[in-house]
Amino acid sequence: MAMKSRLQRRQFLSFTSALLTSLLLKACGDNNNSMSTTSTPSTTNKEEETIVTKNSLKVAIILPGIITDKAWNQTGYEGVKLTEEKLGAEIAYVEQVSQADQAEILADFARRGYNLLYAHGGQFDAAIQQVAGQFPDTFFIGVNGAVEGENVASLRIDHLQGSYLCGILGALMTKSNQMAYITAQSFQATDEELRGFELGAKSINPDIKITSSYTGDWNDAAKAKEATLALISSGADVIYQWLDNAAPAVLQTAAEKEVYAFGNTVDQLDIAPDAVLTTPVKRLDLAINYLAELATKKELEGKIYSLGLDYPDLLYLGEFNDVVTDEMKGQINTVKEDIINKKITFELCEEDGQSTLCVNQTIS
Repeated sequence: MAMKSRLQRRQFLSFTSALLTSLLLKACGDNNNSMSTTSTPSTTNKEEETIVTKNSLKVAIILPGIITDKAWNQTGYEGVKLTEEKLGAEIAYVEQVSQADQAEILADFARRGYNLLYAHGGQFDAAIQQVAGQFPDTFFIGVNGAVEGENVASLRIDHLQGSYLCGILGALMTKSNQMAYITAQSFQATDEELRGFELGAKSINPDIKITSSYTGDWNDAAKAKEATLALISSGADVIYQWLDNAAPAVLQTAAEKEVYAFGNTVDQLDIAPDAVLTTPVKRLDLAINYLAELATKKELEGKIYSLGLDYPDLLYLGEFNDVVTDEMKGQINTVKEDIINKKITFELCEEDGQSTLCVNQTIS
């Protein structure tokens, strides 16, 4: 049985000399980061010993939020736990990593011999680029990132494909022809998700208006609720959200105001059953383990891995609200199959003088 310790960051500073030098200056500051390590001990099972020795896999994940958020961060943590279970890896994680600490924590893990590091969010891209060149024996993976290099890859669930389907459903449900997208930050993954939602909605009704809102914080429930109320006050009656610990605040506020909303990442229908129409479920846990398996086979490449609806175990729509009719589900399923079969693709285009993505549809 693996032994696991979860340390607050100050405790961790005294626990490991490898981090002491780079983090001691921050020890007197107010910091909520926490770290846990799990190591797989030696075993008398000869086959298991061979697997662990052969792979020598040490995996860490650096998270912007907490592993119990029932959303983005939790599914990332579950991914490295799956790698521990399936591949016998030694794993570690750090929660609530601020922008200022990203590069430092990545470098500390690399110095300690972790050979596979996941930075769980597109907001880590700059830190990965800053650090990766210094540690050629460590492979850095930006989850939701847009970076690639000799020892750098990005792992992305195709957010645009999932949000396109949700945009169609939202357009079928809205009465005001006004919908909204709310998230914490603008970067490539969130921008693509917004674009997919817009394209899906406008495929049903070109006159639908989509308003976007950015709270600046993935976990601040008060900010999320305030932003949601503002969007509803402006006329939006369908809200697509991508937040972490703050997601329930959006969904529950939508329910209170009797408008519809979408979950994100993990099936969130049960958070607000009257409001949530469905959820684009993104099985990042399986995707994270998939890349770890490639690493053990020495097949992991420095490129962007984009996994979409053609990986049905990784991206799919979750439970539907009872208000969603069978006819609506059938319409969405037809579009999903067209995306999988490349009858609908999303390609670079110019719109209003800006480079963006547009729908290219093959009519058979």
